[in-house]
Amino acid sequence: MTKKKFRRYSLQDKTLLLTGYILLGLFVVAIIIPMIYIVVGSFMDPITLQNKGITFDFSKWTITAYQRVFSNAQIWVGFKNAVVYSVVFTVISVFITLLAAYPMSRPDFKGRGFINVIFVITMFFGGGLIPTYLLINNLGIKNTIWAIVIPGAFSVWNMIIARTYYQGIPSELREAADVDGANEMRFFFMILLPVCTPVIAVLALWQFVGMWNSYFDALIYLDDTAKQPLQVVLRAILIQNKPESGMISDMQSTAERAQLAELLKYATIIVSSLPLLVMYPFFQKYFDSGIMVGSVKG
Repeated sequence: MTKKKFRRYSLQDKTLLLTGYILLGLFVVAIIIPMIYIVVGSFMDPITLQNKGITFDFSKWTITAYQRVFSNAQIWVGFKNAVVYSVVFTVISVFITLLAAYPMSRPDFKGRGFINVIFVITMFFGGGLIPTYLLINNLGIKNTIWAIVIPGAFSVWNMIIARTYYQGIPSELREAADVDGANEMRFFFMILLPVCTPVIAVLALWQFVGMWNSYFDALIYLDDTAKQPLQVVLRAILIQNKPESGMISDMQSTAERAQLAELLKYATIIVSSLPLLVMYPFFQKYFDSGIMVGSVKG
Protein backbone atom coordinates (compact mmCIF):
# COMPACT_ATOMS: atom_id res chain seq x y z
CA MET A 1 0.00 0.00 0.00
CA THR A 2 1.39 3.42 -1.01
CA LYS A 3 1.56 6.37 1.38
CA LYS A 4 -0.59 8.45 -0.99
CA LYS A 5 -3.38 5.89 -0.88
CA PHE A 6 -3.06 5.54 2.89
CA ARG A 7 -3.55 9.32 3.40
CA ARG A 8 -6.92 9.18 1.66
CA TYR A 9 -8.36 6.91 4.33
CA SER A 10 -10.40 8.33 7.18
CA LEU A 11 -9.08 8.31 10.74
CA GLN A 12 -11.22 5.32 11.63
CA ASP A 13 -10.00 3.36 8.60
CA LYS A 14 -6.39 4.21 9.42
CA THR A 15 -6.84 3.11 13.04
CA LEU A 16 -8.49 -0.15 11.99
CA LEU A 17 -5.83 -0.81 9.36
CA LEU A 18 -2.93 -0.15 11.74
CA THR A 19 -4.54 -2.29 14.42
CA GLY A 20 -4.88 -5.13 11.92
CA TYR A 21 -1.22 -4.78 10.88
CA ILE A 22 -0.07 -4.81 14.51
CA LEU A 23 -2.13 -7.88 15.37
CA LEU A 24 -0.95 -9.63 12.22
CA GLY A 25 2.66 -8.76 13.05
CA LEU A 26 2.30 -10.15 16.57
CA PHE A 27 0.74 -13.29 15.18
CA VAL A 28 3.62 -13.77 12.74
CA VAL A 29 6.18 -13.20 15.49
CA ALA A 30 4.40 -15.72 17.72
CA ILE A 31 4.81 -18.30 14.95
CA ILE A 32 8.31 -17.45 13.76
CA ILE A 33 10.06 -17.33 17.15
CA PRO A 34 9.17 -20.92 18.16
CA MET A 35 10.09 -22.11 14.67
CA ILE A 36 13.51 -20.46 14.88
CA TYR A 37 14.02 -21.89 18.36
CA ILE A 38 13.22 -25.44 17.17
CA VAL A 39 15.38 -25.22 14.04
CA VAL A 40 18.38 -23.75 15.86
CA GLY A 41 17.87 -26.04 18.86
CA SER A 42 17.99 -29.10 16.62
CA PHE A 43 21.56 -28.20 15.63
CA MET A 44 22.78 -27.20 19.07
CA ASP A 45 25.22 -29.12 21.21
CA PRO A 46 22.99 -30.69 23.92
CA ILE A 47 25.15 -29.44 26.81
CA THR A 48 25.20 -25.87 25.49
CA LEU A 49 21.46 -26.00 24.76
CA GLN A 50 20.68 -27.13 28.29
CA ASN A 51 23.00 -24.69 30.07
CA LYS A 52 22.86 -21.55 27.91
CA GLY A 53 19.94 -22.00 25.54
CA ILE A 54 20.13 -21.41 21.80
CA THR A 55 23.04 -19.54 20.26
CA PHE A 56 24.03 -18.54 16.75
CA ASP A 57 27.67 -19.41 17.41
CA PHE A 58 28.19 -22.07 14.74
CA SER A 59 31.07 -23.59 16.69
CA LYS A 60 28.47 -24.80 19.21
CA TRP A 61 26.34 -26.44 16.55
CA THR A 62 26.25 -30.15 15.73
CA ILE A 63 24.35 -32.53 13.48
CA THR A 64 24.43 -35.35 16.01
CA ALA A 65 20.66 -35.35 16.48
CA TYR A 66 19.99 -35.67 12.74
CA GLN A 67 22.57 -38.42 12.39
CA ARG A 68 20.89 -40.41 15.13
CA VAL A 69 17.39 -39.75 13.78
CA PHE A 70 18.25 -40.81 10.23
CA SER A 71 20.23 -43.84 11.38
CA ASN A 72 17.33 -45.21 13.43
CA ALA A 73 15.34 -47.91 11.66
CA GLN A 74 12.07 -47.24 13.52
CA ILE A 75 12.05 -43.62 12.33
CA TRP A 76 12.23 -44.75 8.70
CA VAL A 77 9.58 -47.43 9.25
CA GLY A 78 7.29 -44.87 10.85
CA PHE A 79 8.02 -42.36 8.09
CA LYS A 80 7.16 -44.92 5.40
CA ASN A 81 3.96 -45.94 7.19
CA ALA A 82 2.91 -42.31 7.62
CA VAL A 83 3.39 -41.62 3.90
CA VAL A 84 1.45 -44.74 2.90
CA TYR A 85 -1.41 -44.06 5.31
CA SER A 86 -1.63 -40.39 4.31
CA VAL A 87 -1.60 -41.06 0.56
CA VAL A 88 -4.13 -43.92 0.70
CA PHE A 89 -6.37 -41.96 3.07
CA THR A 90 -6.23 -38.87 0.86
CA VAL A 91 -7.12 -40.77 -2.32
CA ILE A 92 -10.03 -42.63 -0.71
CA SER A 93 -11.32 -39.59 1.16
CA VAL A 94 -11.24 -37.18 -1.78
CA PHE A 95 -12.81 -39.75 -4.10
CA ILE A 96 -15.69 -40.50 -1.72
CA THR A 97 -16.20 -36.81 -0.96
CA LEU A 98 -16.40 -35.83 -4.62
CA LEU A 99 -18.82 -38.67 -5.39
CA ALA A 100 -21.08 -37.78 -2.46
CA ALA A 101 -21.04 -34.07 -3.25
CA TYR A 102 -22.14 -34.46 -6.88
CA PRO A 103 -25.74 -35.65 -6.33
CA MET A 104 -26.08 -33.23 -3.42
CA SER A 105 -25.29 -30.39 -5.83
CA ARG A 106 -28.01 -31.37 -8.31
CA PRO A 107 -31.31 -29.50 -7.82
CA ASP A 108 -33.21 -32.40 -9.44
CA PHE A 109 -31.94 -34.97 -6.92
CA LYS A 110 -34.97 -36.19 -4.95
CA GLY A 111 -34.52 -36.45 -1.20
CA ARG A 112 -31.56 -34.10 -1.20
CA GLY A 113 -32.86 -32.10 1.76
CA PHE A 114 -33.43 -35.17 3.93
CA ILE A 115 -30.01 -36.64 3.15
CA ASN A 116 -28.39 -33.28 3.81
CA VAL A 117 -29.99 -33.24 7.30
CA ILE A 118 -28.61 -36.72 7.98
CA PHE A 119 -25.16 -35.57 6.92
CA VAL A 120 -25.28 -32.50 9.15
CA ILE A 121 -26.40 -34.55 12.17
CA THR A 122 -23.24 -36.65 11.89
CA MET A 123 -21.18 -33.48 12.29
CA PHE A 124 -22.53 -33.03 15.83
CA PHE A 125 -23.16 -36.59 17.02
CA GLY A 126 -20.98 -39.69 16.78
CA GLY A 127 -20.98 -43.23 18.02
CA GLY A 128 -18.13 -42.69 20.45
CA LEU A 129 -14.80 -44.42 20.92
CA ILE A 130 -15.98 -47.73 22.43
CA PRO A 131 -18.67 -48.53 19.82
CA THR A 132 -16.24 -47.54 17.07
CA TYR A 133 -13.54 -49.77 18.52
CA LEU A 134 -15.96 -52.70 18.77
CA LEU A 135 -17.06 -52.14 15.17
CA ILE A 136 -13.47 -52.04 13.90
CA ASN A 137 -12.63 -55.17 15.86
CA ASN A 138 -15.72 -57.09 14.68
CA LEU A 139 -15.02 -56.16 11.07
CA GLY A 140 -11.61 -57.80 11.43
CA ILE A 141 -9.64 -54.76 10.30
CA LYS A 142 -8.01 -53.98 13.65
CA ASN A 143 -4.21 -53.74 13.40
CA THR A 144 -4.47 -53.08 9.64
CA ILE A 145 -4.16 -50.00 7.47
CA TRP A 146 -7.95 -49.98 6.94
CA ALA A 147 -8.58 -49.27 10.61
CA ILE A 148 -6.70 -46.01 10.08
CA VAL A 149 -7.97 -44.84 6.70
CA ILE A 150 -11.61 -46.02 6.56
CA PRO A 151 -13.38 -44.58 9.68
CA GLY A 152 -12.61 -40.94 8.93
CA ALA A 153 -12.51 -41.12 5.15
CA PHE A 154 -15.72 -39.12 4.67
CA SER A 155 -15.93 -35.53 5.92
CA VAL A 156 -19.27 -33.75 5.76
CA TRP A 157 -17.57 -30.36 5.85
CA ASN A 158 -15.41 -31.26 2.85
CA MET A 159 -18.50 -32.55 1.06
CA ILE A 160 -20.21 -29.21 1.59
CA ILE A 161 -17.18 -27.39 0.18
CA ALA A 162 -17.12 -29.65 -2.89
CA ARG A 163 -20.91 -29.42 -3.32
CA THR A 164 -20.81 -25.64 -3.28
CA TYR A 165 -17.97 -25.65 -5.79
CA TYR A 166 -20.02 -27.87 -8.11
CA GLN A 167 -22.93 -25.47 -7.83
CA GLY A 168 -20.69 -22.64 -9.04
CA ILE A 169 -19.94 -24.41 -12.32
CA PRO A 170 -22.15 -23.10 -15.19
CA SER A 171 -25.12 -25.31 -15.95
CA GLU A 172 -24.42 -24.84 -19.65
CA LEU A 173 -21.56 -27.30 -19.26
CA ARG A 174 -24.01 -30.05 -18.32
CA GLU A 175 -26.39 -29.06 -21.10
CA ALA A 176 -23.60 -29.27 -23.66
CA ALA A 177 -22.67 -32.72 -22.35
CA ASP A 178 -26.30 -33.84 -22.72
CA VAL A 179 -26.34 -32.64 -26.32
CA ASP A 180 -23.20 -34.70 -27.00
CA GLY A 181 -24.84 -37.77 -25.47
CA ALA A 182 -22.70 -38.00 -22.31
CA ASN A 183 -24.23 -39.91 -19.41
CA GLU A 184 -23.78 -39.01 -15.75
CA MET A 185 -20.64 -41.12 -15.26
CA ARG A 186 -18.96 -39.74 -18.37
CA PHE A 187 -19.86 -36.18 -17.47
CA PHE A 188 -18.60 -36.56 -13.90
CA PHE A 189 -15.24 -38.19 -14.63
CA MET A 190 -14.31 -36.66 -17.98
CA ILE A 191 -15.88 -33.19 -17.89
CA LEU A 192 -16.63 -32.14 -14.32
CA LEU A 193 -13.57 -33.38 -12.42
CA PRO A 194 -11.00 -31.74 -14.76
CA VAL A 195 -12.51 -28.31 -14.06
CA CYS A 196 -12.52 -28.97 -10.29
CA THR A 197 -8.75 -29.11 -9.89
CA PRO A 198 -8.61 -26.24 -7.33
CA VAL A 199 -11.08 -27.77 -4.89
CA ILE A 200 -9.58 -31.26 -5.37
CA ALA A 201 -6.12 -29.91 -4.53
CA VAL A 202 -7.42 -28.13 -1.42
CA LEU A 203 -9.31 -31.18 -0.17
CA ALA A 204 -6.31 -33.42 -0.85
CA LEU A 205 -3.98 -31.17 1.12
CA TRP A 206 -6.41 -30.89 4.03
CA GLN A 207 -6.84 -34.65 4.24
CA PHE A 208 -3.14 -35.40 3.82
CA VAL A 209 -2.16 -32.97 6.57
CA GLY A 210 -4.92 -34.28 8.83
CA MET A 211 -3.78 -37.89 8.48
CA TRP A 212 -0.11 -36.95 8.66
CA ASN A 213 -0.63 -35.23 12.02
CA SER A 214 -2.96 -37.91 13.39
CA TYR A 215 -1.69 -40.40 15.95
CA PHE A 216 -4.64 -41.27 18.20
CA ASP A 217 -6.22 -43.83 15.86
CA ALA A 218 -2.86 -45.52 15.43
CA LEU A 219 -2.47 -45.78 19.21
CA ILE A 220 -5.91 -47.37 19.52
CA TYR A 221 -6.05 -49.71 16.54
CA LEU A 222 -2.43 -50.66 15.77
CA ASP A 223 -0.69 -53.11 18.08
CA ASP A 224 2.24 -53.99 15.82
CA THR A 225 5.09 -51.49 16.13
CA ALA A 226 6.10 -52.22 12.54
CA LYS A 227 2.78 -50.69 11.41
CA GLN A 228 2.91 -47.56 13.56
CA PRO A 229 3.26 -44.22 11.75
CA LEU A 230 5.88 -41.59 12.43
CA GLN A 231 3.52 -39.61 14.65
CA VAL A 232 3.41 -42.40 17.25
CA VAL A 233 7.21 -42.52 17.33
CA LEU A 234 7.29 -38.73 17.58
CA ARG A 235 4.79 -38.81 20.42
CA ALA A 236 7.00 -41.21 22.37
CA ILE A 237 9.93 -38.83 21.98
CA LEU A 238 8.08 -35.58 22.66
CA ILE A 239 5.52 -36.48 25.31
CA GLN A 240 6.75 -39.65 26.94
CA ASN A 241 10.41 -38.62 26.61
CA LYS A 242 11.26 -42.11 25.35
CA PRO A 243 13.40 -41.96 22.21
CA GLU A 244 14.22 -45.23 20.52
CA SER A 245 16.84 -47.12 22.51
CA GLY A 246 19.22 -47.25 19.56
CA MET A 247 19.42 -43.46 19.47
CA ILE A 248 20.98 -43.13 22.93
CA SER A 249 22.37 -46.61 23.62
CA ASP A 250 25.98 -45.39 23.57
CA MET A 251 25.39 -42.65 26.13
CA GLN A 252 27.15 -43.40 29.42
CA SER A 253 25.28 -41.37 32.01
CA THR A 254 21.65 -40.55 32.66
CA ALA A 255 22.41 -36.84 32.20
CA GLU A 256 23.85 -37.44 28.74
CA ARG A 257 20.82 -39.47 27.76
CA ALA A 258 18.47 -36.72 28.95
CA GLN A 259 20.42 -34.04 27.07
CA LEU A 260 20.42 -35.99 23.83
CA ALA A 261 16.75 -36.90 24.24
CA GLU A 262 15.94 -33.19 24.46
CA LEU A 263 17.92 -32.53 21.30
CA LEU A 264 16.25 -35.40 19.47
CA LYS A 265 12.86 -33.79 20.09
CA TYR A 266 13.70 -30.80 17.94
CA ALA A 267 15.33 -32.83 15.17
CA THR A 268 12.37 -35.20 14.99
CA ILE A 269 9.93 -32.28 14.74
CA ILE A 270 11.87 -30.88 11.77
CA VAL A 271 12.07 -34.24 10.02
CA SER A 272 8.36 -34.93 10.47
CA SER A 273 7.44 -31.48 9.13
CA LEU A 274 9.51 -31.67 5.94
CA PRO A 275 6.88 -33.39 3.73
CA LEU A 276 4.29 -30.73 4.58
CA LEU A 277 6.76 -27.91 3.95
CA VAL A 278 7.60 -29.41 0.56
CA MET A 279 3.97 -29.99 -0.42
CA TYR A 280 2.49 -26.63 0.51
CA PRO A 281 4.10 -24.45 -2.22
CA PHE A 282 2.70 -26.73 -4.93
CA PHE A 283 -0.86 -26.44 -3.57
CA GLN A 284 -0.81 -22.80 -2.51
CA LYS A 285 -1.94 -21.45 -5.90
CA TYR A 286 -5.18 -23.43 -5.61
CA PHE A 287 -6.18 -22.13 -2.19
CA ASP A 288 -7.90 -18.88 -3.18
CA SER A 289 -9.98 -20.39 -5.97
CA GLY A 290 -10.56 -23.65 -4.11
CA ILE A 291 -11.66 -22.32 -0.74
CA MET A 292 -13.32 -19.03 -1.68
CA VAL A 293 -15.38 -20.35 -4.58
CA GLY A 294 -16.46 -23.27 -2.42
CA SER A 295 -17.58 -21.03 0.43
CA VAL A 296 -19.31 -17.95 -0.98
CA LYS A 297 -22.28 -19.77 -2.48
CA GLY A 298 -24.81 -22.15 -0.99
